[in-house]
Amino acid sequence: MVVKAFTGTVAGIGAVMVTVEVSITGGGLGLFLVGLPDNAVRESEQRIRSAFENASYRMTSRKCVVNLAPADLRKEGSGFDLPIAVAILAATEQIEAEKLADSVFVGELSLDGAIRGVRGVLPITAEARDKGFKRIYVPKENAMEAAVVDGIEVLAVESLTEVASSLNGEIEIAAEDRKIDTSSEVQTYAEDFADVKGQAHAKRALEIAAAGGHNVIMIGPPGSGKTMLARRMPSIMPPMTTEEALETTKIHSVAGKLGASRGLMSQRPFRAPHHLASPVALIGGGQNPQPGEVSLAHNGVLFLDEMPEFGHGVLEVLRQPLEDKHITISRARYAVDYPSNFTLVASMNPCPCGYYNHPTKECSCSTAAVHRYIGRISGPLMDRIDLHVEVTPVEREEMASTTLAESSASIRERVMRARRVQAERFADTGIHTNTMMSSAMLREFCPLTAESRMLLDRAMERLQLSARAYDRIIKVARTIADLEGAADIAPTHISEAITYRSLDRESWGR
Repeated sequence: MVVKAFTGTVAGIGAVMVTVEVSITGGGLGLFLVGLPDNAVRESEQRIRSAFENASYRMTSRKCVVNLAPADLRKEGSGFDLPIAVAILAATEQIEAEKLADSVFVGELSLDGAIRGVRGVLPITAEARDKGFKRIYVPKENAMEAAVVDGIEVLAVESLTEVASSLNGEIEIAAEDRKIDTSSEVQTYAEDFADVKGQAHAKRALEIAAAGGHNVIMIGPPGSGKTMLARRMPSIMPPMTTEEALETTKIHSVAGKLGASRGLMSQRPFRAPHHLASPVALIGGGQNPQPGEVSLAHNGVLFLDEMPEFGHGVLEVLRQPLEDKHITISRARYAVDYPSNFTLVASMNPCPCGYYNHPTKECSCSTAAVHRYIGRISGPLMDRIDLHVEVTPVEREEMASTTLAESSASIRERVMRARRVQAERFADTGIHTNTMMSSAMLREFCPLTAESRMLLDRAMERLQLSARAYDRIIKVARTIADLEGAADIAPTHISEAITYRSLDRESWGR
């Protein structure tokens, strides 16, 4: 007789359902796991044996074959412990097998029979719902993330005994309430733009970046407020939609970044990797591929502090996700896709000593040293950054002022109005912000007057800009017009957009 239980395994940020088949036969001894299990799955035998002994269940003394189907899909992780244990209990008639047909099981077993949390429960729960299963048994640790999925009963359990008693009808486990709330547009952040003195030009650039989804780099001396400004960027971005929140939460679930107290992520992520991070840490991958920082920042902000200090290879791997908004991790036998639609916010000093163009301190760097420092960021990567912002030190009098600056909530209102304009413009096109426009969309949505085109052509010739930079200036101008509520792009919008290409100037560093 073959007994079947059901579970799932993560594939990218989605999941694939796996059938756990158990057959107990008369010949031979031992437990045999087949179906491409990795080491963590193979080791489940010892955890299951110990859990059975400590929970007073008997392990079969006959030959037990456990097949994980589909057999050509590699199975990874410790989440298979619970479904294998349940299937063995059903095959040995220690629990009733009736509920196994419409239930899914996920969880790691400890040696005493307790159930520990695992990664990827949210996408597995969503896939189980889509496949028509009625309920899913998940570790108590993962209950909140699983509960955001509607249409399926989520039963949070703490031990193998609790699962077995539920399946035997001895106890009833209450289903977790669905926990999802992204409807509120009022969000509070610990860091607010009201705390930032001065820096009107930089604040304006970050407002444009938030409104149009543009990438931005701030360049200025140490202590001028670049990091302080960057950390407040999420506070002026629109609240995530339910769809964005689900997708973002799935990524963090797969990466194991959701705590026991977190359900659906409601605030946009802010990721700030150290400059010693490897390309794999930034882009994702590894022996068992995991999302990297560019995917963990999906629908949020990726902040690279002191960007030139990152390795050349690390920076260059950013080029594809910045352009394509997703990253593909390829292996010999499979490939996984992770979304990476983030806003890049970077900061840098203007030179090695940090004081080039400083109003009061003298720079000790040669012209060649300044050029070499700026040159650590390649031209193709710089082309993908829409806004170049020079941040200057705040005057002492302005720092001492007790007057609060404009709050993040006030700025966010303007950003949201501009985003609503873009939502109407790009309805049914599959894109959401100006920065995602293709060349064909630029021609349709961003026509330029003769005066605006002449102004842009002069800037192209003087600054020797690339074709990519040309398109990005137009996209930024479109966002500036949206913030003003203007239907057409005016020369003033083009002029302001051009001012945000400071690192393209030939005179920089001379």
